[in-house]
Amino acid sequence: TEQAVAVAGGIIGGILLFVLLGITTYLLWKKICRPFSYEKLINPVKATNKNAIFQDQANSETQLKSTSRSRSVPFIIPPTLHGRDWIHLTNEEQVQEDRDPYMTPQSGPRSSFHSLAGAYVVGTINPDLYKFPEDKSETDFPDGSIGRLWFSIEYEQESERLLVSLIKARKLQPPADSCSPFVKIYLLPDERSYLQSKTKRKTLNPQFDENFVFQVSSKMLLQRTLKFLVYHVDKQKKHHLLGQVIFPLKNEALTEDNKLVIWRDLEKENLEPPSEHGDIQFSLSYNDYLGRLTVVVLRARGLKLHEESPAVGVYVKVSLMNHNKFIKSKKTAALLGTPNPVYNETFSFKADQSELDTASLSLSVLQSNKGEKTLLLGRVVVGPFMYTRGKELEHWNEMISKPKELVKRWHALCHST
Repeated sequence: TEQAVAVAGGIIGGILLFVLLGITTYLLWKKICRPFSYEKLINPVKATNKNAIFQDQANSETQLKSTSRSRSVPFIIPPTLHGRDWIHLTNEEQVQEDRDPYMTPQSGPRSSFHSLAGAYVVGTINPDLYKFPEDKSETDFPDGSIGRLWFSIEYEQESERLLVSLIKARKLQPPADSCSPFVKIYLLPDERSYLQSKTKRKTLNPQFDENFVFQVSSKMLLQRTLKFLVYHVDKQKKHHLLGQVIFPLKNEALTEDNKLVIWRDLEKENLEPPSEHGDIQFSLSYNDYLGRLTVVVLRARGLKLHEESPAVGVYVKVSLMNHNKFIKSKKTAALLGTPNPVYNETFSFKADQSELDTASLSLSVLQSNKGEKTLLLGRVVVGPFMYTRGKELEHWNEMISKPKELVKRWHALCHST
């Protein structure tokens, strides 16, 4: 009996010892592995110190003790996140709810990851990155504007075709309350043929979106000029010209890979009949600070070309005079014989402000022929009271009264000096 009791006691003791060793081993294993585990944050709380600044590791440990988070999570709250609450989303993600407008992160590109250090939140979008630059061409209209026209041009080298796309017009000024506009397109110097758009009914801001094709060789392309005439059709089917756009092609790099989208303000057409020898339009400007006189030769119309021999070119010669002394002259490129050439060329002359009372400008329209001398088609002189009267004197005085501003006018050509 005593042996049986001794055996049973030994077995029970062994079992207890084994269980004790197992518990001890489990506790030791849990104690060793616990610092490397992370717990899910269920009830995060905000930091108690709203304006705390983490200057060193000792301050970081102090802030860790002030929170109710588990010490097993090695997590430091950045200073920029203090004083904010957290809200729970349906997918159990946690996102900050901004309470202080001065604590919001600076605008910039958002990371797709949740970065507490940069205060970026998952799914946050910066709307400034998706804004298109504002198109001010439809909002900034000059005083006295009669409308604006948008179009694009492209040139196909192999087929020698000029592609013109008429896009839209805005803020037209019709003679009546309603407006039914359409556009005629010319390729100057040919003024006998044109292409016409469809008529848009009862709108001041028509959207055309129409394409037109002109056949023109690459050698002649840069000597051509596009002319857009915008008309309004009234109830009696009469056409009223609202404005025009003149666009020379000589300064444009036209290729198949370069489609130019352009807008221009409408200009009023000179409704006065051409003078006996034709007219010329140019702008004058004087910069009193730089002492520079600028002349922009725009176009001529109604020229009386000499038909005895084929015309090689028509050009404008601009000469600066002081008293009767010649100072300097410049000339435009020669265009093929056309009674309505378009130049759009700018010239500058050095002239002191004290010389404006004795200086003058002479603009001569000349025609050069093969094997013959240059022929004068007409001339106009603008300057002070010493040399000119009428419109020429008014143009000169307006230039002086409006420094640094281009003053544009038409002038009749004559053969007298």
